[in-house]
Amino acid sequence: MRIGQSKDVHRLVKGRDLIIGGVKIPYEKGLLGHSDADVLLHAIIESLIGAMGKRDIGTHFSDKSPEFKDISSLILLDKTYEMMEENGYEVVNIDSLIVIEKPKMAPYIDEMRHNIAEHLHCEEDRINVKATCGEGMGFIGRGEGAMAESVCLIEKKK
Repeated sequence: MRIGQSKDVHRLVKGRDLIIGGVKIPYEKGLLGHSDADVLLHAIIESLIGAMGKRDIGTHFSDKSPEFKDISSLILLDKTYEMMEENGYEVVNIDSLIVIEKPKMAPYIDEMRHNIAEHLHCEEDRINVKATCGEGMGFIGRGEGAMAESVCLIEKKK
């Protein structure tokens, strides 16, 4: 068994879609990034890559590469799953946290869990997504950005 952890942060800006956990969420701002800037999936992807000992998300999906410009992070999650398959790993569980002031994430969490489980070919009960806000403090509390954290446990397939 191997443990991985990661955190990702993106700025909220006007003129972008807000996509978190592969879900397009209606809101006046979206996350800024080279890809779709899905802060949750980026944290999960990097925790899985780290658990495999394969460095970090930028090593595999560079924000300098035109190949990944505006790409859906669900596609990056598929590629991460392929990497896990090639190395003989499967997900035991993922525990993740979204930190964003607005909008509220609760209505979207079940769909996020479904997306993540589907793309990692595992049961939904292996995927946990939680959300909290910044209580009006710091860049998150001011609505300037969002953060996500992920911890995962993977194991060699039996």
